[in-house]
Amino acid sequence: MVPLNIAARLERLPLSRPHFRLLIIHGFGWLFDAMDVIMLSFILAALAQQWKLASSQIGLIASAGLFGMFVGAALSGIVADYWGRKAVFQVTLLIFSISTLLCAFASDIKTLMILRFFVGVGLGGEFPVVSSLMSEFIPSKYRGRMVTLLESFWAYGALVAAVISFLVIPTYGWRIAFVIGGLPALYVWVIRRRLPESPRWLESKGRTVEAEHVMKALESEVEKSTRMALPPIETSEVPVVPPKSRFTFSELWTRPYRVRTVMLWTLWFGIVFGYYGIFVWLPTLFVRAGYTLVNSFLYVVIITLAQIPGYFSAAYLIERIGRKSTLTAYLILSALAAFLYGQATSTTGLLVWASVMSFFFLGAWGVVYAYTAELYPTRARATGAGSASAVGRIGGILAPTVVGILLPSIGSSGVLALNAVALAVAAGSVALLGTETKGRKLEDISA
Repeated sequence: MVPLNIAARLERLPLSRPHFRLLIIHGFGWLFDAMDVIMLSFILAALAQQWKLASSQIGLIASAGLFGMFVGAALSGIVADYWGRKAVFQVTLLIFSISTLLCAFASDIKTLMILRFFVGVGLGGEFPVVSSLMSEFIPSKYRGRMVTLLESFWAYGALVAAVISFLVIPTYGWRIAFVIGGLPALYVWVIRRRLPESPRWLESKGRTVEAEHVMKALESEVEKSTRMALPPIETSEVPVVPPKSRFTFSELWTRPYRVRTVMLWTLWFGIVFGYYGIFVWLPTLFVRAGYTLVNSFLYVVIITLAQIPGYFSAAYLIERIGRKSTLTAYLILSALAAFLYGQATSTTGLLVWASVMSFFFLGAWGVVYAYTAELYPTRARATGAGSASAVGRIGGILAPTVVGILLPSIGSSGVLALNAVALAVAAGSVALLGTETKGRKLEDISA
């Protein structure tokens, strides 16, 4: 029997328990990533005091991990389009978890920087693969909302990291925080047993028997969870399209992908520069402002809480007004809030504007991942997303070091204004070059 078209079968599925299970499985991978990235910002604040580090040295430690993210993102997308999303998800999770655990035993800056590089390879490799895998399971009318909700797990991970840091680091030290950060290595067994490979990817590779097996299992689970027969498929039974030749990096610069690539690379560079230029430094900026380490950690917990409604508001708007409008508005508002945060002088002002910035900034991040995964075909989705993420990591590599160098001379207000400009440039690229993808099938968008 000739298998049915995978895209048509996925599109007719109602949103149900299997989709939310996939959201949770992918989401916990995202949560663990956020724990590592955000916990490092607290660890750096503690290390600065214990190891007597200059701001430039703090920036170098952060940038080492971000250089690893660049390498991981650049390689993993290509590998995932060739080898499969699920396998790369497992390998990258193991790399960053084990490397994080080893960071607990670092005795000097050089060793810590090397280990943070490998942590970054795992983290950077996981980001584009997870968003691509998730987007390939979800029907088009729910896809943007579900991928944005996936990104919301970053806020939960950031909150867990902030709470752990607040409770653990001042009392037990930063090494214990790294040990806790290594525990996600155990989660790879959940991925191996509970997460299926993308049927769209399997079909694109001509692995139709495996794609059919995944689809039958998914369809059966949907029917059981909804207690309803599935609606008819919109397209008639058709042969699977023969797999195309492997996508090459140079094709990112051919029509219709050229403008999308320029837009995404600019967007990713600006938003990653802004994120790592601000959030990696938040605890340190509070300490520099004269607050105690404990109070600084507590304030960051409060600011992190603002991310959660930011994600949910973006998840609502992305299917109401579209990706382009939501992303542009949230980037502009986060840039404005970052600038006003830099001008605040009272504790109340700092917390209010930093929380507003956190709300819109992380809401924008959710839309970025949903939008990026929609702009390239299945055979190139991870490659396109990975290349954009890799360019973004260049901004991430530069941001902590640039902030560390400039902070003594231009102060917190100047640093925050610089990052606000980066966010404004990212917003401009989306507004001028972006295309709307709301409600469109992945095959229609990327054809």
